[in-house]
Amino acid sequence: MSDLTDPQVLKALAAQRRELAPDTSAAFAAFQGKVFADGALDHRTKQIIAVAVAHATQCQWCIRSHTKAALRAGVTPAQLMEAAWVATEMRAGGAYAHSSVMLDTISEAGNAAQRQAHNPEKES
Repeated sequence: MSDLTDPQVLKALAAQRRELAPDTSAAFAAFQGKVFADGALDHRTKQIIAVAVAHATQCQWCIRSHTKAALRAGVTPAQLMEAAWVATEMRAGGAYAHSSVMLDTISEAGNAAQRQAHNPEKES
């Protein structure tokens, strides 16, 4: 298997993507350009967001490329670390929030067990 951290390998794979689907590749590149262009949010802010989202989605290539782009845009290492911590909290917060599904299931199972204990001849 190729070393997917090697920049030369990544360039070759990108070229292969463009060769196999040139129109789609061009459309995606244009989309990226529009997304990261200055708008209601400036390019710098968008790169900070991209670094945080890359951490949340756990895309190592996105982390690397958007960290480089953010640094070129003037984002400081401290700002990037803070963005990574925000992403970390959001992932942890999601797990915490989803514990409500587990707790609800426990409650439902407990209620079913109680009903069964009070009416042993009926199945729940």
